[in-house]
Amino acid sequence: MKYRLCNGSVVTDASVIEKDVLIKDGIIEAVTDRDIITDGYARIDCRELFISPGFVDIHQHGGGGSDYMDDDPDAYLNATNAHLTHGATSLMPTLLSADTENTLRAVRAYKKAKSDPRIKADLIGLHIEGPYISPHQAGAQKPEHIRAFDEREYKAIVKEGDGHIKRWSVAPEIDGVEKFAAFAKENQITLSIAHSNADLDTVLRAYEMGFHHITHFYSCVSTIVRRGGFRVPGVLEAGYYIDGMNVEIIADGCHLPHSLLRYVVKFKDRDRVALITDAMRGAGQTEGKSFLGSMDDPLPVIIEDGVAKLEDRSAFAGSVATADRLVRNMLMCGLSIPEAIQMITVNPISMMGLDLKKGRIAPGYDADICVFDSDINVKKVFCGGEPVL
Repeated sequence: MKYRLCNGSVVTDASVIEKDVLIKDGIIEAVTDRDIITDGYARIDCRELFISPGFVDIHQHGGGGSDYMDDDPDAYLNATNAHLTHGATSLMPTLLSADTENTLRAVRAYKKAKSDPRIKADLIGLHIEGPYISPHQAGAQKPEHIRAFDEREYKAIVKEGDGHIKRWSVAPEIDGVEKFAAFAKENQITLSIAHSNADLDTVLRAYEMGFHHITHFYSCVSTIVRRGGFRVPGVLEAGYYIDGMNVEIIADGCHLPHSLLRYVVKFKDRDRVALITDAMRGAGQTEGKSFLGSMDDPLPVIIEDGVAKLEDRSAFAGSVATADRLVRNMLMCGLSIPEAIQMITVNPISMMGLDLKKGRIAPGYDADICVFDSDINVKKVFCGGEPVL
């Protein structure tokens, strides 16, 4: 099927232009002037709407009542559909810390989901968060699942992944990180710092090993402490200190208030910032009781005030954000639409080192497209050139 998206405002890397978009065989064929005549294209009126690349979420655990750790054949369908309706056309499902057996099971579930014709969003790789993290920065990760690097275990997981594991988030201060980092790089797995209590010197060494990304910046990472009276900077300071370090932010307005969102984009190169949901199963659901992790290993949480919290409300326990909410918050922080869209399209793809024709409205790119109004209410979504919303 061929489509012509007409009369909309097309979001490019640097600006918004008044053009039409031609889609053919799942690919963006052209971005053309409105007075150019074409035949054989189904016309879709996008008047007073923005035409943007589909949103790319490189860190999410689930949504729509399901988690990617669930032993449930419909988990991926439920979660991806929940995010698809909010404009996320490319997703990197994330597995949290678990025992080896359940992690392997979850990896197999991802591979099965990749070939499930019911799933319209593009699964662009698997992200594993943990279990090789600091118990001092565990956040909502269960302490019993946190452990030291186990070479036999992570090699088995990567073997089971069969090339689908594209990112792994760990703490670089844990013994055995050098061997793990070398193995990950050999297998083209992006290394990311997460749930870490490292100091700046440790992060600098990790950067040389290939750790060029910080997972959910500000959340569960170290900051300045005193040792013998002397101040020692941590992972947070390293994110600003190292110019080439990429950071991702949960721009839900809760994990990072607008003041910190503004701070990040003021002091980090905007090419180095990605927006993520870090969504758990409660994304797209009503407030109330829920749980983090798989159905057979649940951590009870409460959803209120637009975020998931531990039951004692001592800390957050995951986000319930959707991609459109992230963009809306960044606009409230003073970014333009092209600037905010860059952080949830082009930037995530490049940061993960993915060789994909996604993230731009340009000829030859995949026709994964989100159409929304000036309040970032999603009106239409295309995946692979076909309307899914």
